[in-house]
Amino acid sequence: MSDVLYGRNAVHEALRAGLRRVRQVWATEHALREPWLAGGPGLPGAERATGEEIERRCGSAGHQGVCALADPYPYADPVVLLGEPDPLLLVLDEIQDVQNLGAICRTAECAGATGVVIPERRSAEVTPAACKASAGAVEHMAIARVRNVADFLGDAKQRGIWCYGAAMEGAVPWTEPDYRGGVALVLGAEGKGLRPRVAAACDQLVALPLHGRIDSLNVSAAAAALVYEIVRGRA
Repeated sequence: MSDVLYGRNAVHEALRAGLRRVRQVWATEHALREPWLAGGPGLPGAERATGEEIERRCGSAGHQGVCALADPYPYADPVVLLGEPDPLLLVLDEIQDVQNLGAICRTAECAGATGVVIPERRSAEVTPAACKASAGAVEHMAIARVRNVADFLGDAKQRGIWCYGAAMEGAVPWTEPDYRGGVALVLGAEGKGLRPRVAAACDQLVALPLHGRIDSLNVSAAAAALVYEIVRGRA
């Protein structure tokens, strides 16, 4: 099996990171002006193709003139993530929108998080669409899959990692906790939020202030605000 990545950032970061093998790259004549598409040691140079040919290969009109055939995304081992010193983990509870997954992974990578954890079922996966939505950040991010999110949080707590769930009710202000040490930030799907067993597995629930007429933030926006507060608190 293989993935057809598409979008300039997604393909560029896949080549730059070397997390998985990129077997072939195609680019339009206009896109071939990008120096990184010339290839290099161990990297394939791009073959010229029309925009229509690239769209047929990747199945999306949002290819920006570039696509690539790559090995499937290699998920990380969740046990390894838990063993990192003072990790900062983002745990996603049944977030099914690949755009949100990609945006959260981009924030996590930019903020220097240790990794992202997603459930094996009822969750968005690291697809080419998620890779494009992340601007290629997934290629630099350790992303692990677990069978049961609540059980994973239990394992995290046994290792001294504090688990904070993003919630609307029964939560303390986002600036109140001490985020030093190992931290897992748990985010639920839009609309549903955290499932009850997952929320119960958290050490504390935290909430962002909302001062407008809309009663919730997009989950990727909430993730960005919370992650950078955690990073600030750990500085």
